[in-house]
Amino acid sequence: MLDGLMLKLVKRVFTPLVQRGDLEIVMPDGAVLRLGDGGTPSVRVRFKDRRAILNLLRDPDLNMGEMFMQQRLIVERGTVYDFLELVLRDDREVAVGATVRFLDTVRSALRPVLQSNKRRKSRRNVAHHYDLDDRLYRLFLDEDRQYSCAYFETGDETLEEAQLAKKRHIAAKLLIEPGQRVLDIGCGWGGMALYLAEVAGAGQAVGVTLSTEQQAAATARAAKSPRGGDVEFRLQDYRDVPGPFDRIVSVGMFEHVGIVNFDAFFNQCRDLLTEDGVMLLHFIGNSDVPDFNNPWLERYIFPGGSLPSLSEFTPAIERSGLIVTDIEVVRLHYAQTLRIWRERFMARRDEAKALYDERFCLMWEFYLAMSETAFRYQEIAVFQVQLARRQEAVPLTRNYIAECEAELKRREQARA
Repeated sequence: MLDGLMLKLVKRVFTPLVQRGDLEIVMPDGAVLRLGDGGTPSVRVRFKDRRAILNLLRDPDLNMGEMFMQQRLIVERGTVYDFLELVLRDDREVAVGATVRFLDTVRSALRPVLQSNKRRKSRRNVAHHYDLDDRLYRLFLDEDRQYSCAYFETGDETLEEAQLAKKRHIAAKLLIEPGQRVLDIGCGWGGMALYLAEVAGAGQAVGVTLSTEQQAAATARAAKSPRGGDVEFRLQDYRDVPGPFDRIVSVGMFEHVGIVNFDAFFNQCRDLLTEDGVMLLHFIGNSDVPDFNNPWLERYIFPGGSLPSLSEFTPAIERSGLIVTDIEVVRLHYAQTLRIWRERFMARRDEAKALYDERFCLMWEFYLAMSETAFRYQEIAVFQVQLARRQEAVPLTRNYIAECEAELKRREQARA
């Protein structure tokens, strides 16, 4: 009787979600529920126990990933990405239950607390993700270790080519001139700052990060660069950086600032910029209304993270006195980037397991798959926001971007 009730609950929840494709759900007692129209993808999943079902139905945002990590939700045919695609690509058309609505309300109210991100907390948050064994990131990132959205100009590029195009696109928007001083907030492994010095021609580049692993790796790379004497990587909070700088770039770091710190971030950037300075901010955000961070990502991957909407970060820009000179919404490029990362990670999964364990690999498999489906089927995109202190600091038309990219490409080829 209890198993029959469980089957009815699962059918009621999953049937509206899976209208296309083919999903088989195997219950703990062996009963099989078949959903969809028989199309693709074709997926078979198994629940190991009744409590796993209840956990998933009670709080799917948190517990779907947890059940997968605990191997209580097992994908027997297809991949976890295929399963997530089936249940998420049409979920916007399905009304959520009262319990999920209540959890959403609570999580939205907790955003200021979870994203307070003062200096000590920011350091802990960064260490949680970015101070993992450096060999892990070598398994799936490009050679330059760009851990952010690539830029696919044609869609046929390799990951290395698309990441180079991303750096070129950002550098073009920065309009760097010889001798200028550039700040990279959240510099990662140093690839962007080195590109701006070696190719774009910046006079000096300073990168700041809170990751000891990244700062050490970036410093070692700078030591081998012909422009190494002009590039410095610091273990430093953006709030403590002294200026001024002619250009500021920040790629994939603003997601870690937290909504309560938006004013502090943009005020600091304005104070650091020279009068004719230009800034380029590249980050993941919501193209829909403000929303809370996914609770599973918050717990396991990016504590303190946030994906702001336009209505959240633009008022802070206005209050700072900075001027928005350009906004580009980079759609679906990150989905393609994540697909390549996921395929590379899965191809070398055994090496990741040797570094950590099976649970860690399941966690990262779910993280990469869930992130890709979010960019493909939900209101998640990448924003590139160009800012200045004076509206005359950048050209009045966008023709200069293609012209600068062409020049940078010529310099890349000359260096090669």
